[in-house]
Amino acid sequence: MITLLNPARAISALPRLHAARRYTLLLSLTVAAACGGNAEGRGAPPEAVTPVQMADVVPAGQSAAVSVSGTLGAKDEVTLSFKIGGIVARVLVDEGARVRRGQLLASLDLREIDALVAKATAGAEKARRDAARVERLYRDSVATLAQWQDAQTARDAAEADLRAARVNHEYASITAPADGVVLLKLANAGQMLGAGAPVIQFASNARGRVLRAGVPDRDAVRLAVGDAAEVAFEAIPDRVFKGKVAQIGAAADPRTGLYVVEVALEGVQALPSGLVGRAVISPQRPRPGVDRRVPREASVAKPDAMSTTNATPSGAVYAIPAEALVEGSAADGVVYTVDAAGARARRVTVALVGLDRDRVLVRGLDGVTRVVRSGAAWLRDSARVEIRP
Repeated sequence: MITLLNPARAISALPRLHAARRYTLLLSLTVAAACGGNAEGRGAPPEAVTPVQMADVVPAGQSAAVSVSGTLGAKDEVTLSFKIGGIVARVLVDEGARVRRGQLLASLDLREIDALVAKATAGAEKARRDAARVERLYRDSVATLAQWQDAQTARDAAEADLRAARVNHEYASITAPADGVVLLKLANAGQMLGAGAPVIQFASNARGRVLRAGVPDRDAVRLAVGDAAEVAFEAIPDRVFKGKVAQIGAAADPRTGLYVVEVALEGVQALPSGLVGRAVISPQRPRPGVDRRVPREASVAKPDAMSTTNATPSGAVYAIPAEALVEGSAADGVVYTVDAAGARARRVTVALVGLDRDRVLVRGLDGVTRVVRSGAAWLRDSARVEIRP
């Protein structure tokens, strides 16, 4: 009997076949056996992992955390440039260079500027001599009072021109205004620049580093200087940095309508500027017009409409983001949280209570601290998840 499990034994049972035909049949049976073995031993495809973002579950009436994205940078950043135009003679630093206060960073070709200073100096000296000579003549009653006054005016104007020329000479070189780092090098030696053209983007370390983010008005009015914050950067997923709100914009950006909030951070001095981070700010003040007890909107849902849910209607009322709710109806809905290991989704049925602006009030989340805010629509119970900042 010929079997696919032993091609050599099958061929030996056919001694009268030509050698070439025997070889061909042996190769065919070997391939068939190998293919059959792979088919039987092939494992299941790897389980898909869904990236999700989490949101805090807070008691109704309390202020929910404000989550915003922004970029890391120095508190004080400035674009350095030459006061006058000219040809760049040299740029002495590169991007990323750490410099000290007063260190020379770049300079213009000074030949023309030195000539202007020399010309202004000569003009001022001549004007002084003329003013002194006319004064003597006036005292001798040879020159008139008007001539003496005109000579004095010409002298003052020439000295002002000399001071201006010296200022231009001084600002034909760029020095570091403080200890800091060169963020960008925007010009090179030999380049022709106009007055005020950017040369170096400079960041000072004097007042630390901050995360700048734009927040809408409904969140800006809830924040205050000193509110605690936690910041996570996508480039450094295994660390969370502590910080506090250091500044809140007094007016909205006319282009975006957002208020710029600065979060002062600790331990980020070695990180490069421009990193994108997500901040979770815990405001200390409540939402304007919202009672710290259960809000009035809690009466929106009918009490008798919650009897069909698996949640606990008698439990505490919690507020969650509206996007965390999936498969909702008039009486109940579904949210997802994660297990203790943060690796598997867990489906939770909740009873709907009402609305608090952009948040949903629910019962049935006793013991749950966070729910899936982004990505919940693609989850099922026990699905694998990866928590993102």
